[in-house]
Parts: sequence; structure tokens; C-alpha cells
Amino acid sequence: MNAVVSEIVEKDRRLSPLQVPPTVIEMLDASERASLVARIQRLLVEQDATLVAHYYTSPELQELAEATGGYVSDSLDMARFGTECKSRTLVVAGVRFMGETAKILNPEKRVLMPDLHAECSLDLGCPADEFAAFCDQHPDRTVVVYANTSAAVKARSDWVVTSGIALELVRHLAERGEKLIWAPDRHLGAYVQRETGVDMLLWSAACVVHEAFKADALKRLRAEHPDAKVLVHPESPLDVIAQADVVGSTTGLVEAVRKLPAKKFIVATDNGLFHKMQQVAPDKVFLEAPIAGKGATCVSCAHCPWMAMNGLRNLAQVLETGANEILIDETVRERAVQPIRRLLEFAKQRKRVVLGNNDA
Repeated sequence: MNAVVSEIVEKDRRLSPLQVPPTVIEMLDASERASLVARIQRLLVEQDATLVAHYYTSPELQELAEATGGYVSDSLDMARFGTECKSRTLVVAGVRFMGETAKILNPEKRVLMPDLHAECSLDLGCPADEFAAFCDQHPDRTVVVYANTSAAVKARSDWVVTSGIALELVRHLAERGEKLIWAPDRHLGAYVQRETGVDMLLWSAACVVHEAFKADALKRLRAEHPDAKVLVHPESPLDVIAQADVVGSTTGLVEAVRKLPAKKFIVATDNGLFHKMQQVAPDKVFLEAPIAGKGATCVSCAHCPWMAMNGLRNLAQVLETGANEILIDETVRERAVQPIRRLLEFAKQRKRVVLGNNDA
């Protein structure tokens, strides 16, 4: 990101510092866990509900989703699954924008979440009103937003994109002579800009998990484990991405673990993904990329504090009460679904499978 672009974006934004909650992991003994699982299984049937869970949620939630006919994946693919299942209700274990995306693609369904306070630093770092004002100041630019955004931000965009197809789409837009606004992740945006050379104004938000990975400590860990392959999500800083053997989305990293012959991996993404990695490759070893090192300020410790708000207790409660329903103004929803459909049509034309193979 060049100095001129940085100056423009920062001058146009006056955000208060992001308040990151502490990470609180739900602690249950075996008896309570078994009781909650049985209760949730019964309630899912009674409420005609299907549970979808993100890769970054707890192993208990991921296992419960799969055991009850639900689904575990990345955010856009979770929403896609909702369009295929026949249940009247979707329960989305993840963060708020994921529930909104599910509602955007499934307006006829009731969409519930265990905790509506489960936010995302990328979403919080891109308030819709400020982003719209910024876009209005640059009307000549095509607006491309990452899936990790609110329904209102998606509604202001021309394209919604996943990390797995971002490079291909941005190159396509550049071939048409378009200059871009990219939001909200500055690290993913910088990676795309570096790889494509496209004229992009980058919004300046970041994922608190991926931004914490430190290049100097990663270099030391690689020296200690020279046989390990390094897997990095592109929401990480460029000096971390530069050390990767594979740069990819959550699903892309899982596939790398499945396919590569290496027996050891250093992984720079939320450690919630390790559960799925261990499922697909139980004979392999996974090491967390370090968040300690020069300039380290551990606010996430490799696990999203908002993802950790999803648990068995509040899942059972929301099924019993019907609380925490995701509601989106229909005018906003109709606008927000268009850039998603545009992406899907682009992927179809390129014979690419977006839903099911890319992260959001």
C-alpha cells in the first residue's frame, strides 16, 4: 500500500479504537456437555432447524453440526448450504456478518445465532456510513468488498469477494480498465495489490487474529522445524505471507493439509481450524504460527474472541427461546445480494467453484 493511498484512506476515516473483548472459552464437565448435546439435538428436530458452524468455532460445535445433518465450512459456503437444506430455521454458529450473509441468501428462513454480540474486527472496522461516504468521494472506482462485512456494506459494493477468488477477480476488473476501492482488510488488500499491481484504494481494517502473527518469530520457528510447510491465510501481514509455502483461504489450507505429503505444518490462521485439519489428516502435526515477537500485542492469541462467544449453553438457549434472530431491511438485503450473485456468475463463467472452496 503506497503512502498516497494510505493518506487518503486514513484522512477519510475517524474511527474510535477497536474494543476487543477477552477470549472466554466455555468450560463444561462431561455430564453437562452430554446433557446439552442431547438437549440441542432434540431442539433442532422440534424447531425444524439446521446448525451451520464456522471452522473457527469450538470442536464441540463443529462435531454437533456434522452429527445432526448440518455443516461446517467458511462463511459464504455456510450461507450456500442454507439454500440447499429444507429446514425452516438456520442456526449460524459464527460471527454476526455470517448470520447476515445467511439471511441475505435465505430470506425465507429464520436465521438465529447463539450470540448477536459475536462480532468481527473487519466488520467493526468498516462502519457502513463511513464507508459509503468514502466511496462517494471516489465515484470513478469499482467497490470490491470482502465477505467479512455487514449487509449494509455489501449493499454499497459492486462486488463481494472471497479470498480464494480475489486475485482472479481483481485481475479481471483491471483488464476492463477499472480502478478499485478494496475493503475492509488492509492486509488481504495489500497482498492482492502486490500480486496484481492493480490501482486500489485500501480501507484500513484488519483481523485481530491474523494481524498478530509475527514474521521474526515465524522465521525462528521455521528454523526449528525445517521439515514443516508453512500455511498462511492472506489476512496476515505481508512479511508473514512472504514465508508461506501455501497462501490460502480456510478451506484452501485444509485442502493443502490433505494433499501435501509433508507430515508437519506451521499454520498462520485461527487455531479453531486445527480441528478440521486433524480430522482430514490425523497422522500429521500442526504448530501454531507465533504471535509473540517484535511488536507483539497479543489481543487474540490465535483465536477469535468473538468466535469463542459461541457455545453449547447459548446454542441451547437460543433454540428454546427463538432469541437472537437476524433481521435485515429488505431494501438493504436486495441490494446486498446483487454483488454476491455477480461473484457467483463470474465464478461460473470461469468454471470456478466459489462456494465450498473459498474462505470468507
